[in-house]
Amino acid sequence: MIYVDNLVLDDVARGFHIPAKPEILHEFKQIMSDENASISDEAKIVSKDISLSSAILKTINSPFFGITRTISNIHQAVCFIGMEGVNYLATALLLKKAFVGETSCLSFDKFWSDATNIANAMMFISDNLSCDIPTDSLYAVGLFHDCGIPAMALQYNDYKNTLDEADELGFNSVIIENEKYGTNHAIVGYYIASSWHLPKEICNIILQHHELDFLFKVTGSNEQLIYATLKMAENITERKLRFRQSSDWQFIGEDVLNVLGINSDEYADLEEKYCNIDL
Repeated sequence: MIYVDNLVLDDVARGFHIPAKPEILHEFKQIMSDENASISDEAKIVSKDISLSSAILKTINSPFFGITRTISNIHQAVCFIGMEGVNYLATALLLKKAFVGETSCLSFDKFWSDATNIANAMMFISDNLSCDIPTDSLYAVGLFHDCGIPAMALQYNDYKNTLDEADELGFNSVIIENEKYGTNHAIVGYYIASSWHLPKEICNIILQHHELDFLFKVTGSNEQLIYATLKMAENITERKLRFRQSSDWQFIGEDVLNVLGINSDEYADLEEKYCNIDL
């Protein structure tokens, strides 16, 4: 398991481009902490930002959210996915927006497209499995889990080569990142998520999301359920788009199925169903 201390986080803070948390998220925090706040209060805050409102409505009206009716306004969105759900979704979408326009060695358009596909796949898995996966934070985890990658790409001119090297070798990049840079995108992503005041549970998943022993002992915790959903989403997305397994699946796939309570045949059916969806 990875553990980080304040010295590690201080190094990240000094060395990396970390986008500031938008003011609208501070307003959300005040609303969420007010026991007298209502759905209408949060809807009013979101509605002030037209681009954010449009992005939220477009996202939840996608087939992956499993909502059977069209959601036409933010008030309805809050009613359907809850104040916490809208908060997580807005946070994820605003982080994506925070890196737009930055120049780096990576294509951020491609990166966020992949992250969005994984977030959608997580919602699809949750909608198609009977186990009690906590859904509020799934989309945010899907978009946020690799959020350290854009920051690494802005910091290191050769970072794309590092990712290409890991891809060629067929494993995740954190080992090579640690050797080259003394840190990795999971730690940087943990710092970004913490800076944006995401719940500790989500921050921990981002920090551990390439740790192959995370599911070694099945506990049934929310963190394990979300982590397992993320790993399955990475794999079915990779299978659909690039006709290959994700880098971690060969090591962790069996544990993922155990945590989510399905067998290999049921997984194959789920993957086939997902692959037939038009992205």
